[in-house]
Amino acid sequence: MIASTARWCVLIPCLNEEEAIQSVVQSVLALGAKVIVVDDGSNDRTPEIVAAMPVTLLRHAQRRGKGEALRCGFREALRQGFDAVLTMDGDGQHLAADIPRIVAAAAGHPEHIVIGARLLDRDQQPKGRRRANAVADWGISWACAQPVADTQSGQRWYPRRAMELVDLPAEHFVFEAAILIAASREKKLGVVAVPIASRYHGTFRRSHFAPVRDVTRITTYTIGRVIHYGNIVKSYRRSRAQPLVVDQIGASAPLTTLAPVP
Repeated sequence: MIASTARWCVLIPCLNEEEAIQSVVQSVLALGAKVIVVDDGSNDRTPEIVAAMPVTLLRHAQRRGKGEALRCGFREALRQGFDAVLTMDGDGQHLAADIPRIVAAAAGHPEHIVIGARLLDRDQQPKGRRRANAVADWGISWACAQPVADTQSGQRWYPRRAMELVDLPAEHFVFEAAILIAASREKKLGVVAVPIASRYHGTFRRSHFAPVRDVTRITTYTIGRVIHYGNIVKSYRRSRAQPLVVDQIGASAPLTTLAPVP
């Protein structure tokens, strides 16, 4: 069991992950962690596989998008009294082996969101995806008024104050950007990066992320938030610092720390 003063669980949103979901969930259970799985309307064997394991399974009758799957999971985690959730995807690209370092970083940096940032083995990333992620990091960091590494990673630790933003009016993949921005601006939370490996090779199923459609949605939302919060130049300058990074053995190694601006 991973030591932590917070009562936390792992939240796995999934859609048609019958090839990977069993090994993903079992690897998390082996750590002694509680697990909530939200099935977003799968039409394969995913829900049957998950139902056979000792986890909380929530199901959508039809696909409602990743944002609603996360929202559903947050509400259940709050209902069960958890202090935090650690999210990860169900396709095998996120490893349970990285969870102890993320939990350790969260313990060392309370009132922070912790992101499993794909800073290692970056040559595995397709060039187009790497460029798109860099643009997203630039824009979302500006909206957060603090530097954020790998804003598109789905492996994250959300403390309770971030979970309480569950009703943000944002859907699909925009929801994850919305949580980062609102947690930074409205909850005054910091963001920490824990380096993990980029995993793009192997038998992963095709991503549910539609580059043109979803990048457009995220960009439109982010621009709106930059304008909404004002202090545009000041926010941009604060976003250009180096992100707060925790090294691979779990020790704090901040490059620069910045508190979110009001």
